[in-house]
Amino acid sequence: MHSMGIIRQSIQLSWENIKSNKMRTFLTTLGIIIGVTAVISLITIVNGVIATVINEFASLGAGTISVSITGTPLKSGLTESDLESLEALDNVAGVSPTISSTGMAARNQKLLDSVSIQGKNEVYYAHNSLVTVGRGISEWDVENSAYVCVIDQDIADKLFAGENPVGQTLTVSGTTYTVIGLEGQNDDLMASMSGFGSNYDGTITIPYTTARKVTGNSSISSLEIYVADTDFTDQLMDEVESVLYLAFNQNENSYYVFAMDSLLDTMNQMMGTMTYMLAGIASIALLVGGIGIMNMMLVSVSERKQEIGLRKAMGAAPGRIQLQFLLESVVLSLLGGIIGVILGMLLSLIAARLLDTDFVFSASAVALGVGFSTAVGIIFGWAPARKASRLSPIDALRSE
Repeated sequence: MHSMGIIRQSIQLSWENIKSNKMRTFLTTLGIIIGVTAVISLITIVNGVIATVINEFASLGAGTISVSITGTPLKSGLTESDLESLEALDNVAGVSPTISSTGMAARNQKLLDSVSIQGKNEVYYAHNSLVTVGRGISEWDVENSAYVCVIDQDIADKLFAGENPVGQTLTVSGTTYTVIGLEGQNDDLMASMSGFGSNYDGTITIPYTTARKVTGNSSISSLEIYVADTDFTDQLMDEVESVLYLAFNQNENSYYVFAMDSLLDTMNQMMGTMTYMLAGIASIALLVGGIGIMNMMLVSVSERKQEIGLRKAMGAAPGRIQLQFLLESVVLSLLGGIIGVILGMLLSLIAARLLDTDFVFSASAVALGVGFSTAVGIIFGWAPARKASRLSPIDALRSE
């Protein structure tokens, strides 16, 4: 109890001294405030950006294995038999082949010179909520090679401006299709990366069996395999590669298998490293702030020599003198740390709004900011506090 009373009294004395020098206190803690604000805001902003990017990528392909076929001189792509072998694997929720081509689209004397034509099946639409009006491609459409299509917003704006396109027809490379569905604006991350938005007038999706018929291309060069249980994605990838290895006569250079989950793991590791690097750079400001606190406390010791000498003459132990000055340094640093945490969070919230990213509250960032500021107060306050405790009472009382 006695030691607690000493600590409480020392804190009170430290606080009174801090309040009596408001301008110097502000200038001293400014370095800590800037340092903690930088650490908190950088970590929180980066975490928000990471969360947004990860969520975007996850929505585009988490739980999906993508297969790209380069083929061999004897076999350019996958056959229906190969698809059945892949569908028969354990943990496969569905297989969606893709046949891609380009062509022209026309309606009512409006012509689009370059559209992306994608051949898909019902599995693709079962695993991707893309259609905003109408419906996606069905199993019946695939089995009967129906002349139906799903168009994106770009095609709708250019050929069906002001109209509901569902139920109407358009001509694609000389063949008439009935529009059965409309996809939302194609502005996601993957579309931007693939360059569809800039290279094509839009995208038209038809049953892949119809695409094989109109293009004369019976082989499949790419597909997506949907994973039933993502805990076993790596195992399924190995099984998929085994099927492809046999399908292409043991030529492992004729195909490429890729899982978005692997990319997400890599991105998480890279982003985590980047966060720590940024936090380390921002912590330099805390070092500068700590030097400022040490300078201020050394000046304070010089100015208060008579007070120190009087207290020692009245029986104050060196340890108590040292504790008071050390606590004064810690209070200064903590004050700057708390203000820095508040400013850092506010800055992060504003940045999240401006960047249109998630605001991710990070308890670890707050703990890091407060912990750093406390450590700075102890480390850089130790030398001045030690100097104060070692002053001779006679020499201190003689000083002017």
